[in-house]
Amino acid sequence: MKTKTEIKAPVLTDRYGRVHDYVRISVTDKCNLRCVYCMPAEGLPFFPDEKVLSCAEIIQLTKNLARMGVTKVRLTGGEPLLRTDILEIIAGIAAIPEIQDISVTTNGLALKRLAKPLYEAGLKRLNISLDTFDPERYKEMTRGGNLKRVLAGIEAASALPFEKIKLNTVIIHGQNDHEMADFLRYTFEHAVNIRFIEFMPIGQNDQDWQAKYVGIEQAFAVCRANGWDYQPITLSGNGPSENFQIAGAVGSFGLIHPISCSFCENCNRLRITADGCLKSCLYWDDEDSIRASIGDFAAFEQRVQQILANKPENHQMALDQQDQVKNKKPTWRHMSQIGG
Repeated sequence: MKTKTEIKAPVLTDRYGRVHDYVRISVTDKCNLRCVYCMPAEGLPFFPDEKVLSCAEIIQLTKNLARMGVTKVRLTGGEPLLRTDILEIIAGIAAIPEIQDISVTTNGLALKRLAKPLYEAGLKRLNISLDTFDPERYKEMTRGGNLKRVLAGIEAASALPFEKIKLNTVIIHGQNDHEMADFLRYTFEHAVNIRFIEFMPIGQNDQDWQAKYVGIEQAFAVCRANGWDYQPITLSGNGPSENFQIAGAVGSFGLIHPISCSFCENCNRLRITADGCLKSCLYWDDEDSIRASIGDFAAFEQRVQQILANKPENHQMALDQQDQVKNKKPTWRHMSQIGG
């Protein structure tokens, strides 16, 4: 019997030569928070249960993609830990021989209770959203969240042998950009990777998102202002971040800058929405349903290949490129309906 490392999978490649071995699957559009960059203040109408992919469908589509060369899976939402069958989903995916890595992006509210069961089900890595250390600001940015619960969840997860824990921090002008030093200082004694992420125009109008945008390269200025030496490092994983470590810190920090420095040339990911649509790019409206073909591998493979063949070369989210785009329109979905 072949081990996971011995299995030779085919290569799923687009017209620009980018190899796609990573899929992000949104297992629900539901969330128990209303983060300012993810969802409008009034919330969104959630899909009825029958419109959302079932556990069996998620596992089968992952098996199909594994046959096509996908080896890494990230489960997203909405909030994936709201699914009552999330442990069954993870265990089912972890049992697929070709899948070498499975991770989850979560708001962390349920982690104190679920961290150990998630690990035992086969989860290898965690990304936890944390945009501030200020309890009141956290409540404002998430529109009602409890920071104490998230920090307790991070503590519970950190006590387990996950391969990596990353904290996702979206930097927004006038809300948390002044806290970058606090997050960098957190890496001194916590073995996590803080990932500073630029605010993106997903579900935002131009005026709103440009007013909130902050170039995250200011993390370097913060380091210099505090006298912290830092060096680039290499971390295992599937993300597009450039990673660094401050001298003497046990953790590290990363920069994800889709606006100021597009990472499209190395994009290796596909995205499945909770209602079964395949998006080849986070930003553009292009998407097609693959749900009906999940049970027919030949039809599924053909559908995925067709969608991948139309994947654009880049997302063109940058500030100075928006007016140049004539033949495409941005996605209608909010970030919570895609999963990032």
